[in-house]
Amino acid sequence: MAARTPQEEYSKRLTTPAKAVETIRNGSILCIALGVGMPSGLARAFADRVLRGELKDLVLYYQHSMKYSAETFVRPEVLALVDARNFFIGEPDRKLIEQGIRDGRKYLSYIPCNFSQIPRALTEHVHVNTFIVTVSPMDASGHFSLGTNNDYASTVIRKCDRVIVEVNKYMPRVFGDSLVHISEVQAVVENHVPLPEVPSRPLDEDSLKIGKLIADEIPDGATLQLGIGSLPNAVAHYLEKRNDLGIHSELFSPAFVGLTRSGVINGKRKSLHPRKHVFTIAMGDADMYAFMNDNPAMESYSSAYVNAIRIIAQHDRMISVNTAIEIDLYGQVNAEFINGHQYSGSGGQFDFVKGAAFSKGGKSFITLKSAAKNGAISCIVPRVQMATDTRMDVEHIVTEQGSVNLRGKSTRQRAELLISIAHPNFREQLADHAKSINLI
Repeated sequence: MAARTPQEEYSKRLTTPAKAVETIRNGSILCIALGVGMPSGLARAFADRVLRGELKDLVLYYQHSMKYSAETFVRPEVLALVDARNFFIGEPDRKLIEQGIRDGRKYLSYIPCNFSQIPRALTEHVHVNTFIVTVSPMDASGHFSLGTNNDYASTVIRKCDRVIVEVNKYMPRVFGDSLVHISEVQAVVENHVPLPEVPSRPLDEDSLKIGKLIADEIPDGATLQLGIGSLPNAVAHYLEKRNDLGIHSELFSPAFVGLTRSGVINGKRKSLHPRKHVFTIAMGDADMYAFMNDNPAMESYSSAYVNAIRIIAQHDRMISVNTAIEIDLYGQVNAEFINGHQYSGSGGQFDFVKGAAFSKGGKSFITLKSAAKNGAISCIVPRVQMATDTRMDVEHIVTEQGSVNLRGKSTRQRAELLISIAHPNFREQLADHAKSINLI
């Protein structure tokens, strides 16, 4: 008997979202792809089963909610019936946390974990029964692509009991270790909906000041990791005259697209994967997704690889740029906690802070504005609420007031340097506090 063709295997597995999620059992562990890779049709079908009382004692792992999760399962009535565990808090999750505080209920729990370790956490410390993810359409050889989201997906797919894919024609086809063969999939559904987009915010004067301070420190031939938000975008704004830059970044964002199209980014001088733009997740707009599609220079790998400190460190002139919520006078960085509650997550920030520090010619930058709420709250504080990056590892700290390097500095020097780039309205207050505890 002749073996089935990939298309025949596809047709055999093709079903509806409602039918596909019927295989999820009570007491099992479900994991959902993060961010743009979160499948809206399957998420809705799973949530409907929960609301009908058909799924009990379910453990749910997920990360970074966006548009479709808010419309499907990141709702009080659903997560009240599920043991929800989250690796990174998105905007819908923040709203749910606020709702839980008002209701006196805990709808989800945050898992502190660096991004480099999440694939291991989901395969060695738990056993995922069902994994659901959005993929690009299958090619003639029987391969789907994970597109925007490799992260933990490529690892969990090979270790879990059951994989259900949601085919979406809008998901770009990306190379690297992003391919999933039809033989690895137990069920296929189709749902062609536009991918969630992250609009770019206009760059304000303070962001541009910060961006220029960092860009001036980036040499030709550097390999870049840029975090999310307007401050990393401001750095990209000032790199138009650089040559032979490369990408090895947790996040691929629109900030990279213009520099790549203009030839500033070409990856020629990268130590690893020359001429390839390496990432593990992507979030952006429709233009960026189109740029990624079938682009042979785009390669994605698991966050266990992209964010591995030993891999990051092998890139000469590795430049890491990330943002923070606050930093204290000791040099500890909080990038995830506001008002006593989880606001985002550690993500891969520490992975790149540490990795860049070991890179030959590498530099790590933490960026933040000196004050928040229109200057009402200092972002340089006596002591952070939660330390994302330890004081032993941070290097360059940049606000619109200036840039300082804490590497090798004493506690007194650190406090003095950080006060010097604090908002002028708070410098005296910070200095008085430092003196009161004999720090300066």
